[in-house]
Amino acid sequence: MSQWRDKRVEIRRSTKRRRTVSARIEGDTVIIMMPAHLSARQEQTWVDTMLARLEAAEVRRRPSDEELMDRARDLAEKYLPKTVRIGSVQWSDQQGRRWGSCTVDSADIRISTRLRGMPRWVIDYVLVHELAHTIFKGHHEQFWALVSSFPHTERARGFLAGVDYAQRHGLDKEPLDAEQPEDECSPVMNPATE
Repeated sequence: MSQWRDKRVEIRRSTKRRRTVSARIEGDTVIIMMPAHLSARQEQTWVDTMLARLEAAEVRRRPSDEELMDRARDLAEKYLPKTVRIGSVQWSDQQGRRWGSCTVDSADIRISTRLRGMPRWVIDYVLVHELAHTIFKGHHEQFWALVSSFPHTERARGFLAGVDYAQRHGLDKEPLDAEQPEDECSPVMNPATE
């Protein structure tokens, strides 16, 4: 059995599957489903293809520090007053249970790596929230009025509250519906490789 990142790769062949190959991540396993009739060589080609697609999807979901900084600048220009300051903006795996943090004196912002892969409007909300701290230190009425200039504030706060609840209660370990995988790629097979 092969490995991809820190996950094991499991191949599932099916006689019912004729033309499609799909891959999904379930916990610490990448499951690749393919037709039973494929040769060992075709299997390896499809495994490589599907792992590359999962990797590309993962990269698309996690912007770099530079892209995060660019996004923060765009959001500041669009939703916040000119007095907002931006020192640096970086991903951080040192945030504990926080979604982000702002060092007010230097205007340095750290965004939790737990946000990677979440919808863009959720990450944008956290960026706006932390940027607002460069103007207002606390979470008082003026602060929330400023943060609320971002149109998805309430939706993002609800989303993050749900994620936090699920993580604290262990609900994030298994999908509620096993038929709906958390991450899936399903291309139609290329006739040239059949």
